[in-house]
Amino acid sequence: MKVTCTQENFKKAVFNTEKVTGKQATLPILSNILIETSKGRLRFLATNLEIGVFSSIGAKIEREGKITVPAKILSNFASNLSAQESINLEVSGQILIVSCGQYQVKINGLDSNEFPIIPEPKSDCLLILSSTEIKEAVSQVSSCIAFGETRLEFTGINMLLEADRISLAATDSFRLAEAMITLKEGNFGEEYRNYIEKETSLIIPSSTMFELLRIIGNDEKNVKIFVEDNQIFFELDGIQLVSRLINGKYPDYRQILPQKFETRVVMAKSDFLRATKIASIFTDNRSGEMKLAISDKKLTISSHSQSYGENEAVFEADVVGPDQEIVLNPRYVLDGLSTIHSTQVAILANNNHSPVGIRSINEKDGTVEDGYVYIVMPVKNN
Repeated sequence: MKVTCTQENFKKAVFNTEKVTGKQATLPILSNILIETSKGRLRFLATNLEIGVFSSIGAKIEREGKITVPAKILSNFASNLSAQESINLEVSGQILIVSCGQYQVKINGLDSNEFPIIPEPKSDCLLILSSTEIKEAVSQVSSCIAFGETRLEFTGINMLLEADRISLAATDSFRLAEAMITLKEGNFGEEYRNYIEKETSLIIPSSTMFELLRIIGNDEKNVKIFVEDNQIFFELDGIQLVSRLINGKYPDYRQILPQKFETRVVMAKSDFLRATKIASIFTDNRSGEMKLAISDKKLTISSHSQSYGENEAVFEADVVGPDQEIVLNPRYVLDGLSTIHSTQVAILANNNHSPVGIRSINEKDGTVEDGYVYIVMPVKNN
């Protein structure tokens, strides 16, 4: 192999693939990146057997070929290069020679034939979503993912496929978040309509979604989504991410979402956030307890600790419905508030043992917004 490419494209391709390389001592080749020529392009591939990434860039190809080299060595070298117009790559036996300006390195590689085959989609695209919508939805539900949970499905994000929208949801059984993306013309085609007739729910590993967000970065771009053979593929801007889906059935969480709430409190998000942070100081442990006392036009937030003391904050608020006294974990409340972007927030409750909702308030008309809901279970207060 003998190729020339720009330094900018080379660095992007290395950085977009290196993070998914594996660390298995029994399969050292998984810590390598496969570099190969294919269809007039230069491709960089990496996998940890759960997630795989392709990054394809333009290059001047003088001689076809491929090789695998350690991702860490290649990444460290690339990150220390000063700005140069081009990089030359040449393979000699099992050695990759990289030249850039005054620098030349020789990196020992491994036989590319030992590198695992990473699948590529054969079916038509299922969905096309904007990267902004995906980032927003994932960030809104990620705090509810159950890391280290024995129920594997709770360690992922559930994607619910419906005719006019998709919903991302996560839960650890103590709280639940659901974010919706409305589908518009151009987001999907006949492939999607046919697919949802037989399958409406996909459980995507959280690590896959976080890797997708890392690849997206801050750029606005379209993301193509393919699903086949219990695998999901994301394609954007010359990069393809593939992952296994989590086997199992996600709980029918909409059955536990209250269809209506008896009591609604609307107040400034900043006030609720500050009072919750202070309340969390006066709790004895990480699980903590914070009491919300709701009465006519007033919300009282309090907590106490035998070790530290007690606090109480009283706010005038827009209250509709009967009085309530609810005990919540302040850490869970803070996680929910961090995903609310409106200046005002709605606190929704029925009683002291049913789920409490936290939702955004529309800045223009003051209504409760439907695109996102965060649900937290009250603490049992014997």
